Formats: sequence, C-alpha cells, structure tokens
Amino acid sequence: MTISKKVKVKIKGFLVVVSLFLVVSAIGQDAYISVKAEKGDGVYSLLRKQGVDPYETFDDFIALNSENLRDSIHLYEGRTYFLPTPDSISSLEKVKEEAPILVNSVSYPLFGKAYSDVVIKNTRLKGAVYYLISGHGGPDPGAMTQYGETFISEDEYAYDLTLRLARELMAQSATVYVIIQDKDDGIRDERILEMDRDEVAFPDKVIPLNQTARLRQRVDIVNELHKKHSGQFQRLIVTHVDSRSKGQNIDVFFYHHAKSKNGKKLAESIHETFKLKYKKYQPNRTYTGTFQDRTSLYLVKKTHPAMTFIEIGNIRNKKDQKRILQPDNRQALAKWISEGVIKDFESGEIGPIR
Repeated sequence: MTISKKVKVKIKGFLVVVSLFLVVSAIGQDAYISVKAEKGDGVYSLLRKQGVDPYETFDDFIALNSENLRDSIHLYEGRTYFLPTPDSISSLEKVKEEAPILVNSVSYPLFGKAYSDVVIKNTRLKGAVYYLISGHGGPDPGAMTQYGETFISEDEYAYDLTLRLARELMAQSATVYVIIQDKDDGIRDERILEMDRDEVAFPDKVIPLNQTARLRQRVDIVNELHKKHSGQFQRLIVTHVDSRSKGQNIDVFFYHHAKSKNGKKLAESIHETFKLKYKKYQPNRTYTGTFQDRTSLYLVKKTHPAMTFIEIGNIRNKKDQKRILQPDNRQALAKWISEGVIKDFESGEIGPIR
C-alpha cells in the first residue's frame, strides 16, 4: 500500500459497527442527540450546522447512521440522524474497548490529518496494485473557470477525488500508488479548493512545464513501477475534469485502449456500476455516460498496465459543478468507482501488459 516514503503503519483496536441498531442498543439512545435532515443537507453541512466538527466526527457519524444512509454517504431528506457528541463518543469508545474484534489500521499522511488513518475493512483487493493519476498539476492547473468571485481549476478537484479513491481502495487491502501528490493538501471537505502549484510526481519529482515532458514523466513512473510489480494484478486509473461550453451537462464517462481487453473490462465494470447507481438513486434520470476506446490519448497509448481514463464532469456547467464541488458527491464518486474496481478485480485476470 505505497503512497510515499513517509508512510507509517500501525495496528490498533477498532470496533466494526455493523448497524445503527446494534450500536445504539449497546450504548443507549439517551447518549445521542438526534436531528432531522433538511433539503440540501449533506453529512458535512449537517454536522457543521449542529456545531459539530466534521473532520473529527465524520467516521463516527457514518458508523452510527450506516443503516440510514443512501449509498453509505448521502442523507435522506426528512429522516432523523444521530449526532456524535462528546458523551456518545466516550460511550462508543467504551464499547470499542470491550469489543473482541480487531482490524488493521494504516496511517497515510498524504491524506491529511483528518483522513490519515485508514481502517482496513476487508481483503477484497489484496494482491492488486493500482496506479492513480489525477490530471494536470504543478505548473498546469488544467481546465479553469470562474465560480462566484474566485477561480477553480481541474487539477485540485481531480486530485481530491483521486485521494478519496485511493483511501477507498486501501481500505480493501489494495496496494496503491498516487502518482501526482500535494504534500500539504490532503483530502479537503470544502466546495472551493484553493489553487496552488506545488504538486510533485511520485515520489518527489518536479513536474515539468512542457506538456509532453509532463506526460512522459508520468508514463515513465508508471511503467517502471509496473515492471517492479511484474506478475501481479495491476491497473491504472487516470482522473480528469472536462471543460466544455457552459450549457453542456455531461455524465461521468470512460476511455480505454482499443486493443486492451483488460482495460475495456475495467472501464466497463465501473461504467456498469454507475448505471446501476443512477437507476437506484436517480430512477427518473437516464445515465448517458459512455465507455469507449481513445487510444490516441498519450497516457492511454504509452502506459503498460491495463487502464481507464475517467472524465467526471464539465467544470463550466452548473449541474456538473454540483457533482464536482460538493465534497459529499466527490466521496460518493470515489466510492462508486471503487465498487466498479472491485467488480473488475473479482472477475478479472492478471493477463498480459494490456
């Protein structure tokens, strides 16, 4: 599970909460404060409105309300949710201490202080190696647009989604390399992600100004790591945010190498997952995202692992901006992609380079 040379691993006790009913029953409902979700509420905004620090309590909130969340991350309008409070967290910690179930936890500073500890939920991706590249970075912000009184850029949102995806995959015991890194950003729960140019390429390489040199650097890094992990199940996932006319609303779509059977299967697995999610959670809306070959793209053409190239939306379109800017939605995207990745792995094969 490689992120950087500064990775440290620790083992600690952690209660595996399987349902809201079991936890609340164990602790007692009087230890909790309940609140009703209003229209437009997300987990982060709900916690903030109640004066609760979302960075410190997000995981506890999800554990407490796991049976009452849409796709494990979104709130249902009008439903009642339990809030983590000092008393309830203290009670939860007492239950944790008495629980006989222990699981591994790993710490990755790259995710930022609030998200650095990753609980290993299972071993579904054990033995799989993933290379994650977020589009642009360093001297190149990628697509940009004005949002209110500030500017937002593609590289910041693609990077945040990539970190969230990395964390999801690691929780399933995958080995993950984040190829583009920003040491001081971490996973961020703001709508407006501040632009900077201090990203580096794994492990700590300056990103070139020249576009071809930037792409070649990423290809060389991935192909060298691919050689190191020869014989293992390896996949590459590249994440971008598109830029089109303001009026063009697009769904998440995927590219793969025309001659890559495994790359096509990876793209198709994630695409099918998105179709099922839209059918379940947005039954009145047709999902129009596609997956197709796009071998002409440099990273698609030159990298050795089977891969998929993902466009998550149009940064200039107001509807797509909701998908991109809302932190709950970025987390849901990461979760959906990870579910497609798991589907690909569990039905997959190591296969040749492509």
